Order: sequence, then C-alpha cells, then structure tokens
Amino acid sequence: MRIYFLGIGGTAMGNVAILLKKQGYSVMGSDGKLYPPMSQILEAESTEFYQGFDPERLKALKPDLVVVGNAISRGNSELEWLLNSRAIPTVSLPQLIREHLLLEKESLVITGTHGKTTTASIAAFLLGENKSDPSWLIGGVPRTLSSGAHLGSGAHFVIEGDEYDSAFFDKRSKFIHYRPDIVAINNLEMDHADIFRDLVDLQRSFSHLIKLIPRRGFLIINGEDPHIEAILESAWCPILRVGTGAENDLIISDFMEAPSGSSFKLSFRGKLWAEVEWSLCGLYNARNAAIAALTAGMALNANSPTQMDLTCLKRFQGVKRRQEKLFQNKHYLIFEDFAHHPTAIEETLNSFRARYSEHHIIACFEPRSNTARTQLFQSDFTDALSVADQVLLGELVDNRSDKLCEEGASSSCSSSLDRKKMALDLKERGIGASFFEKNHELLEFLIEQLASDSGAPTATVIVFFSNGSFGGIMKKLALVLASCD
Repeated sequence: MRIYFLGIGGTAMGNVAILLKKQGYSVMGSDGKLYPPMSQILEAESTEFYQGFDPERLKALKPDLVVVGNAISRGNSELEWLLNSRAIPTVSLPQLIREHLLLEKESLVITGTHGKTTTASIAAFLLGENKSDPSWLIGGVPRTLSSGAHLGSGAHFVIEGDEYDSAFFDKRSKFIHYRPDIVAINNLEMDHADIFRDLVDLQRSFSHLIKLIPRRGFLIINGEDPHIEAILESAWCPILRVGTGAENDLIISDFMEAPSGSSFKLSFRGKLWAEVEWSLCGLYNARNAAIAALTAGMALNANSPTQMDLTCLKRFQGVKRRQEKLFQNKHYLIFEDFAHHPTAIEETLNSFRARYSEHHIIACFEPRSNTARTQLFQSDFTDALSVADQVLLGELVDNRSDKLCEEGASSSCSSSLDRKKMALDLKERGIGASFFEKNHELLEFLIEQLASDSGAPTATVIVFFSNGSFGGIMKKLALVLASCD
C-alpha cells in the first residue's frame, strides 16, 4: 500500500509516516517548506518527500491513500485536485493512526491542556524500563527515548492525546479517534480559542473521550482540577485521582527542588511507592511523573500498579524545549521553554523563582499560538508573567491559518493581544516591562541591558517562552554571551 502524506513536515505526520514505513508501507509526502528537525529525520529514514505542492506530481504518483494533515486547508492545490477528481481516498491523520497503529494495541491516551508531551514521554519511558517494549507517538522530542515515535513488540501504545481538531473536514478533537483503554487527564483549561467557543465547549470534547473508555479501562486524573471533576459523570470506568491532598489515590508529598533538580515521595492508597530524585524541576513535573507512573503501572498490572519500579526516573532527562538550558556562566543562565498558556508560564516561573531565589529573573514571551496572540488571556498572561522581575514581550507573530476564528470559535479570538497595555499593567505592579514590534529589537535591547549590568552583583536568569522559534534570538543571545566570556 502506497500512502501519501499531505503536510508531511508536521511532527506527528512525519513520525507516523516513518512508523508506517517500518511496517512495510510505501510512504511519501509533500509540504510547503520542510525544516529541521523533521526534514533531517525524514532524510535519515530515506523517506521520500517533496518541497511545495504540485497536483500533477500527485496525479502521477498515484498513491492508494492520501493523509490530509491538520495544517492543510481549502485552497491548497493538491487538496483541491483531490476534492475535484475524487481519484484517491483521503483520511485524517487520527483516522490513519486508529486504523493502522492502534487496533491491536492497548491504547494509553495521555491528554490535558498542558504537560501531555512530558507525561506521555515519562509513561513510555517507564514501560520500556520495566521491560514492556511499548509503542509510542509523542508530539515533542524526548531526551531519554530513542525518538518521538516507536513501534514496540509490547501490548501497549502510549499516545499523546491532542484536543485540537483532526482535519479541515473533521472538527472533532484528535483524541476521539484513539480508541482509549486508559485515559490520563493532567489538567483542563480553556485553550484553542480558534476551535472552541469557551471552557464548556472544550469540556464537552473531553467528556466525549471519557465516554469511549470501556468498563474494563481506567480514567486517571489530576484530582485537584475542578474542570476535570465537572465532567466525570461521563465515565463508565474506575477513576483514580492523583494530587497532593489526602483524598487522592496517589499522593505527592515532601516536594523539594534545587537548581539541579527536585525530589518527592509517591504513596498509593496509604503505602509508600517510591522516593523520587530526578533532574526535572517544578511541582507540575512531579504531577506529570505521578500521573505517568499510575497510568503505566495500571497498564502493566491493574491489581498492583506499585509493582512498577520507579527508580529509573532518576535517568529521565525530560523533553527538549521544556526548561531547556541553552547557556550558563557565572553571571547568566538562559533557558528555553515551550509554555504558551498562562498557567504553564506561571508554574514554570514559580519553579525558577524557587530554584534561583537570589537571581534577577527576566521572562521573554513571544505570543505566537492562535490563542496566545488574542485577548482571551490578556489579564491571565499579565498575572503569570508578574512572577518575573522583568518582562520583555516579543513580536506578535501572525502564525494564523485561514481557519482561524471560523464559525463556532470563541468570540475573543479575533482581537489581538494588547502588549502595550500588558507592559503598562506590569509596570504598575513594579515589574520592569517593555514590548517590541520585532524580535530582533528585543534581542538588541537585551544585549544592551546586559552589557550595562555586567558589573551587577546579582546573577540573571533569562527564560524565553514560545511555541515557535522566537526568531532564533535565544541562540543568538547565547552566542553573544559566550563570546564575552
């Protein structure tokens, strides 16, 4: 079978293409522009791909099936030819995953507004370390796994459950297709204002996922998230809760963190399961680990999940672009973080504040996602960023597709984030704040400021928040500081 991936440069699309190729399928695909790391990954696996879209080329290739990526919209020349000709069957990526990867596996769907990439990576890592040889499909780049996608010989498939829509013709969340046996929900907050009207609309999609879990399955949740609690009536399976309070099945306690990492205890129904010391920081990462551990433990042995050995967590190195250190000398530390939701930013900054209490903390934020660039979280971003000593607001990147704010989306998604007002509001709270029309202007400002502060006795932590590249200024700043050493 010959499968063509329309939009093969996407992380999930490219990884699935490689998985299917390893299963013996003939795969190929196209995209507008392909960039590292996916272009390099596809080349390393000798996967055929084309830059740019060409209906005549697609017609000549004559694949048996075309997978339409989530980023592909009406007006794409290859898509228009497919719709007009009806010559080749088309499916969404989640449909393909369900039919070709999940049917013979026990599906462990890890979801939530944020933290799902890290949590899914930990679950896959734990299963592998406990000799299960799981399969997995993860949307980031895990440091301790061989890749973001893997086909194992074991019974379990760990998949990151994205709540975003499946394709231009299927507005259901991707995770609806993943035939879940176990679902883990880390948190639930409003996001994706270009797709969902409000929190209730988003909760409805998660409730549909919960309804799909069989009676023999399990739902594992953050037991301290009221937005998850509100939809539990949809469950027909046992529910297990994770959190810091005594009412939870799995309790996180004695959390401590330092610049080198953190430690905590996990107790399951009154009995100590593990004392964890690892390199990741933040209470939210301890919760990620706890949810992943319980998910993997229940998958291996539902009667005794604590038989899973958690000592291997000390070797887990996290996921790229999550509190990733780019540079360090005696004066400066530079970190990159993928957080682009107010809660994720606030949790991350609180972790930095706890670990580097004597440092001056500068938060640089690029509002890039379809939701972050709108006014939906104007005040929430202001509150989150106020944890820092100084805030620099980067370019308002127009990363929107033509489907942004289509019918049914939140009404707030059409108004742009007011960075000037945010800077003024932060200044009123005593936080140094500036905004910049272009990211290179932010970089120039920061270099000039650091040069003038070079003799200051207080060391500085600089954290760049973006789900994009931030115009490459993070690495440029690291090079500048390195050259000054």
